[in-house]
Amino acid sequence: MTDVVDSDELLRRIQRARACAREELRTLRSRREDLGRTDPDAAREAHVRVLAYEAVLDVLDEIVTPGHHAEPA
Repeated sequence: MTDVVDSDELLRRIQRARACAREELRTLRSRREDLGRTDPDAAREAHVRVLAYEAVLDVLDEIVTPGHHAEPA
């Protein structure tokens, strides 16, 4: 990657990544619920992916809005 980007472009890219991660998280949560009834192994895999996307989203949120993300329960 040799492109030089300014801070505004970097922020736009991070915000796009956040939007994509949120959408994927919604999809995976729905999939996990649907699969929970029929395929427990696939539901577990979806659950692991949900956890991964939640972690990614937490990091991206902290980058964009430091100190404003929700504390873990």
